[in-house]
Amino acid sequence: MICPLANVEEVFKTEVGAVYQCSRKNCYWLEFQDTTTSFSVSDFLLFKKRIDSIDIENMLCDSSRSSDFEIVMPFRTERCFLLSVEDILNLREILDGAKFMIEFNGQMKSFLRRGAVFAF
Repeated sequence: MICPLANVEEVFKTEVGAVYQCSRKNCYWLEFQDTTTSFSVSDFLLFKKRIDSIDIENMLCDSSRSSDFEIVMPFRTERCFLLSVEDILNLREILDGAKFMIEFNGQMKSFLRRGAVFAF
């Protein structure tokens, strides 16, 4: 659960999860698998990199039972994710969308600071 005192804005949301930005604590909140996990900005990016590095092709081709799931323990959290291939793909979609929106918002703020005029 997100702290009730936090000032959060939705960054990106799908049917299975969402990422919120907290300007009060300068962090991101990930809602996924019926839990909420807080990440510092750098830890959020490291977590995304870790999820992106999971070899899904190997998981699908390996017939051993141990390859059916991936266990991911994000740095500086008490959370442990047990992820199936479908979970990994869903999580990648959420994290990719959130990263895109974060970068897009940064670019928009940069344009606005420079006084760029948009003609429609």
